[in-house]
Formats: sequence, structure tokens, C-alpha cells
Amino acid sequence: MDIKAIYMHAHALLEGHFKLSSGNHSQYYLQSAKVLEDPKTAKLLADALAKVIQESALEIDTICAPALGGMIAGFALATAMDKRSIFAERVDGAMTIRRGFAIRPNERVLICEDIITTGGSALEAAAAVEAMGGTVVGFAALANRGFCARQNSTLARKESCKLPNDLPLFALEDFTFEIYAPEACPLCAQGKGEAIKPGSRGN
Repeated sequence: MDIKAIYMHAHALLEGHFKLSSGNHSQYYLQSAKVLEDPKTAKLLADALAKVIQESALEIDTICAPALGGMIAGFALATAMDKRSIFAERVDGAMTIRRGFAIRPNERVLICEDIITTGGSALEAAAAVEAMGGTVVGFAALANRGFCARQNSTLARKESCKLPNDLPLFALEDFTFEIYAPEACPLCAQGKGEAIKPGSRGN
């Protein structure tokens, strides 16, 4: 399966001048919402991701997705794996599990995002799961930005990865783009216009 071609066909691999959630700039931006708006494509990707996870023999009870970006991917993956689906959301800036969701002591939870960059939001969701007595057994995403090392990839983990070393990360593809600190951004220096911030924290 050519994941990059699927993203490009869905106009989900954008080129321009973007401001990332980290505050850094990039010439490229992944907008997984554009891929997941088509239920057939969402199912195709979730089924493929489920197969990768099932081949690892990892035991999972529940899929938890950080809102907002991971919710569709998490639900689609839970459907493909026939698991319970819950989500964590920000309340006063802190990732929280509410809306009546309960987690049993030592319930095995996989955190699922649409895209893993450094894994910050996923790690916050994991902390919320653990605070309720659950056990986080791994992380998953449709796409990996290449900062964290995923299963079945030769890319090395970078220092900026926030995910724990001892838990697996499953994803369908690595998308490696150059990112720049705002003060050292060549796109800014070339007068490419103001960096825009797509996605759930922008527009």
C-alpha cells in the first residue's frame, strides 16, 4: 500500500509555508483529516494498521485517542480490531478522560493518533489513562513524522521524541520533512509569506 500516494490523492500532503504545533516551520504539512473524511479510505488505512499491530501479538483491551485529531483514526482502528474506543480531551489545558469513560485497573490501552510527531499529545493521553489505573501497552498512528522510531522501520529515534523507549509505536509510513526554528526558517528568509497553521489548533 502506497500511503504517501493516498495522502497526496486526498490533498492531505500539503506544500507551502506552515507553522507546526511546536511553533517550528516546515514546507510540508500532513492533514490526516482530509484522508479520513472518506470512510472507505479510513477503513482501508485502519485495517492495514490493525494488521501490523495484530502481527505483533500485542494484547489490547481498549483504544484511546487524543482529541481532536486522533478521534477518527482511533475509532476506525478500534472498529478494525473489535476493541472498545474512548478518547481523551483537553480541559483547562490538561488532557483528561471524562464523559463517563471508565478504565479498569490494569486495562491494556493502546494510544492512537492520526499523526505522531514528537508524541507529546499521545504521551499526555497515556498519562491520563495511567492516572485512572490503566496500563498503556503501546502507541499507534496512521503516519509517523520520523522523530520517533516505529516498528518495521529503519529510522532511528531522535532526541526530540517524547514517547517511552520501552513501548512500541505502530504506524503505516514515515514522513520525514525538514523543520526549522522560526528565526532560522529559509522560507521566511525567501519571503514566502507568513507561516500558516492548519489543523485543529489553527483553522
